Amino acid sequence: MDKDYLLWKISGKDLKSPSYILGTIHLICPEDYIWTDAMQQALSASEKVAFELDMDDPGLQMKVALGMSEQNGKSLKDYFSESEYEQFSEFTQENLGASLSMFDHMKPVALMSMISMKAVDCANPVSYEEKIMELATEADKEIVGLESAEDQLRIFNEMNSDSTAKQLISSLNDWEKMKTQYKELLSFYKKQDMEGLYKMVLDSPDFKDNLDVLLFDRNERWIPKIEDLAKAQSMFFAVGAGHLWGDKGVLHLLRNAGYKVEGVR
Repeated sequence: MDKDYLLWKISGKDLKSPSYILGTIHLICPEDYIWTDAMQQALSASEKVAFELDMDDPGLQMKVALGMSEQNGKSLKDYFSESEYEQFSEFTQENLGASLSMFDHMKPVALMSMISMKAVDCANPVSYEEKIMELATEADKEIVGLESAEDQLRIFNEMNSDSTAKQLISSLNDWEKMKTQYKELLSFYKKQDMEGLYKMVLDSPDFKDNLDVLLFDRNERWIPKIEDLAKAQSMFFAVGAGHLWGDKGVLHLLRNAGYKVEGVR
């Protein structure tokens, strides 16, 4: 299978019309944002748009915020030594504009997500989801999600918090390496090299302890939902690029289910 595509066409089997799936990066600098004529044509030809989550759900942000809070009575202080906590607090003050105590009620994975955003090396990064949602809204297309906020929060609950906390310390101690890794990931993305990007995700210490929870299990759960949506109408799916490639990736699973999946240049 040719690997150098971000956009893929799904057809065949029992589909009346083709659907499309785009691999995204959740945050990217404006100058690196890729949106081609083919992507616009695919979006225009689709009746509905599906993201990982239903992005126009008015209660989404509140649900996610509540779900990112520790429910087991622990605070961030319980995951770090006194010196690590102090070091982290200096970092969050400098980079997030607030002392670590402001985030004490959060799970380590929530803090990891916030810090990872700072690896995007520009003042005003953009979100593929928000950009595509704007286009979909302008075209009066319905937006749906492949999973609910509750589904995604269940994923965070299944992640190993102690492992995530250790990775947070590692990232903080080698912040420049984390920024370099993001640039390498971005380089694969801009070359539309799905295989290279996927291999980098597999090797990333941020994901290695949680690959089943974050990627593989979700990919399998998405396939029936993708099939049902695509049978009903032409769809434009936009999900993180790391979900697409590999023998447990969405593209391979769709092929195994009997669909024709081909890259769109």
